[in-house]
Amino acid sequence: MESFTQQVIRLIQGIPPGKVMTYGQIASCAGNPRSARQVARALHTMTAKYSLPWHRVINGEGRISIQNDGHRQLQKELLESEGVEIIGGKIDLVKFRFDPGQGANER
Repeated sequence: MESFTQQVIRLIQGIPPGKVMTYGQIASCAGNPRSARQVARALHTMTAKYSLPWHRVINGEGRISIQNDGHRQLQKELLESEGVEIIGGKIDLVKFRFDPGQGANER
């Protein structure tokens, strides 16, 4: 059985270009809906080791959570380069949220 962290890594690796998932959504899909902060920690510590597409993970409001201006701008640019629209600092989750339960239909 996969650990929570292993499931989080697998889920993040599966987010296709042009789509996003929220921290809470990933936590819920990994079996622990109240662990959005653990997702953030795993993303921070495991991105380099697993080449995670960190930029595709955003907060539940559809916004970039990174406080550092340079990193926030980088995430914005990476998402926009994949076709994700950010209007008024917000991403339309209806349009760009990835649902791993939909499989190939979302890709």
